[in-house]
Amino acid sequence: MNLGKNCGSLVEYLKAFDVTLLVLQTEDSLYRAAFELAEDAAAENVRYMEVRYAPMLHTRRGLKLTSVVEAVLAGLRAAQEKFGIESNVIICGIRNVSAASSLEMAELAVAYKNRGVVGFDLAGAEYDHPAKHHRAAFQLVRDNNINVTIHAGEAYGPESIAQAIHTCGAHRIGHGCRLRENGDLLHYVNDHRIALECCPSSNVQTGAIANLESHPLKLYFNLGLRVTVNTDNRLVTDTTVSKELWLCHHELGLTLADLKQIIVAGFKSAFLPFHVKQAYLRKISEELAMFPDGDFPTATHSGALL
Repeated sequence: MNLGKNCGSLVEYLKAFDVTLLVLQTEDSLYRAAFELAEDAAAENVRYMEVRYAPMLHTRRGLKLTSVVEAVLAGLRAAQEKFGIESNVIICGIRNVSAASSLEMAELAVAYKNRGVVGFDLAGAEYDHPAKHHRAAFQLVRDNNINVTIHAGEAYGPESIAQAIHTCGAHRIGHGCRLRENGDLLHYVNDHRIALECCPSSNVQTGAIANLESHPLKLYFNLGLRVTVNTDNRLVTDTTVSKELWLCHHELGLTLADLKQIIVAGFKSAFLPFHVKQAYLRKISEELAMFPDGDFPTATHSGALL
């Protein structure tokens, strides 16, 4: 497994997860992974994090789905007590597994609503696996007022994004690299403040874009879309949110003032209750104001502002 290397396609990129899944099949390993993930993020000054994964992928050695979810939540809560970082979970269905398994994941999300699960996602191989096949899962979570985000527009065109929004009711879009191919849909996403979860390094590694310089993130930002910067996967992509923010500056030319707006957009797009989000936004805005817009650290990418 070559961490941080270009894989050429999303399908090839996803194969790397087969390795990590081998050691994430017990409650202890899931607890530890969740705890250490939050610990590492807290070291970057991350204040709030949403962790997404598919519990069904952690049952190879007989773990119950509820045991999987509870082990991860326990690890995240322990890290919150020790390091102060708040974390919640987004449960994923997998496009290329089955609609029935996605419905089962949706049922799990409903069961753990208000207990640490804040959203439902559809991940996995995008090409030839349309989101509409998983419509029943999305209907269930929407009927229960659960937030929806869907990976779309990464390995397939803007039609995938339109389907995620109009058929499945997505409130956020994972990646959305190919949204720029449909101007009308782009304006709809902008007008409705549907956040884009951009992952620059990952998008290069999966072949969604040719190189960082050609990433549409800056175009989307300049057009006023609600752009957020994410790692996608810290291990396989070999990155951190600090590094991704630095690359946005170094490779895309975003200024510190631009990055401040993107950080704020991340909190605005969080799957949090409105009053909690407001409190975060007030505090974060005050802290960001302490950094003059022209005072960008050019020598290091450590210490993210997020």
